[in-house]
Amino acid sequence: MDKIVGIYNRSEIGCEVRWGVWHIRYYLYMPNKYLLTMSKYLQGQFIPINPKKYRGNVNNIIYRSSWELKLLRWLDEQTNVLEYGSEEIVIPYISPVDGKPHRYFVDFYVKLRSSNGQIKKYIVEVKPYDQTLPPKKKSRVTPRYIKECQTYAVNQAKWIAAKKFAEYNNIEFVVMTEKELYGT
Repeated sequence: MDKIVGIYNRSEIGCEVRWGVWHIRYYLYMPNKYLLTMSKYLQGQFIPINPKKYRGNVNNIIYRSSWELKLLRWLDEQTNVLEYGSEEIVIPYISPVDGKPHRYFVDFYVKLRSSNGQIKKYIVEVKPYDQTLPPKKKSRVTPRYIKECQTYAVNQAKWIAAKKFAEYNNIEFVVMTEKELYGT
């Protein structure tokens, strides 16, 4: 549960919150008011400098981590990025955890002009590198280990569905981690 810090007008908050782990939630019972809350990750609403490049609702660009915010800023600023979207593509998949159909909202859609002038399209998922690897076998099965296994299995199911979707639509699917974002 997030800790509520205060209720503010949007103009009081600014276009995005740059420090700490604050994020903004629209407060339904008070028109034009937003809740400022604290959570584990940097989250918020992104206001682009170049809104014409964005495909989707430009007033509802949400980032769920500092890594997504970094990528959003890069996409917005780069001249070779022709268009992009955030959580605008939805791909159905079957969860291996509960066996039920779910909807996967891919983090980003990107259309860019490569250095040779070719137009390329990508769907991009931003994830911690650790979540791209199978969990290390533990000497005893803990609730944390079970959760890591479930997260890995669900991510793999999502990514298989995304690869099929990308292949069918002549798009490339990419998983970006902190290694690609920060060159580590």
